[in-house]
Amino acid sequence: MSTLAIITARGGSKRIPRKNIKEFCGKPIIAYSIEAAIGSGIFDEVMVSTDDEEISKIAFSYGAKVPFLRSQEQSGDYATTSDVLLEVLDEYEKIGQSFDIGCCIYPTAPFITSDKLKEAGIKFKESDADSLIPVVPFSYPPQRCFVIRENMLSFKYPEYLNTRSQDLEKEYHDAGQFYFFRTKNFKESGNLLLGKVLPMVIDEMEVQDIDNLTDWQIAELKYKLMIDKTRI
Repeated sequence: MSTLAIITARGGSKRIPRKNIKEFCGKPIIAYSIEAAIGSGIFDEVMVSTDDEEISKIAFSYGAKVPFLRSQEQSGDYATTSDVLLEVLDEYEKIGQSFDIGCCIYPTAPFITSDKLKEAGIKFKESDADSLIPVVPFSYPPQRCFVIRENMLSFKYPEYLNTRSQDLEKEYHDAGQFYFFRTKNFKESGNLLLGKVLPMVIDEMEVQDIDNLTDWQIAELKYKLMIDKTRI
């Protein structure tokens, strides 16, 4: 089965300027995603979808392909990940290339490793799932959350007020790192979350949303801890 890695990296970033190529622990953050994808050895092609010439040059310098630039329509604030992936698949078909499996990889996910991608790719290919998504357990049970109403705290789910934490069902959220998917199913549904979705549970120390500079600093600390752990 032919497999394509698509690293999505548009040039615009409001909260962290030039976020996708900002230096992270010594190199552009997108480099970690590119190197992990290439190092996994499971992809027939590793490409970067971008509208930005500088990102394109950096991606190429780390070994990724940029066979075409992203359209203006899919480069704005309201373009979804699915929109971008569908455009990439369509553009490849125009040049006579098609793939059985795709993997969307985010450019700001330095915790992705070659081993993690390889494990996920093998697990997915051996399954009958439509997609595979890394998830991380919530650190605190969402069933015990509060909401603020009329300036006062109240339980959102009062039925769980006296339930022990260990008796509550484990809940997970998207790790925001990568998504494997079967291209045929995806092109028909247009959504990575429909159909049979296979989970890959990730440790919370290897997951960090990066939406502001504080998130960035926490991510660098976590990354250094992860690297130190592998050296022990």
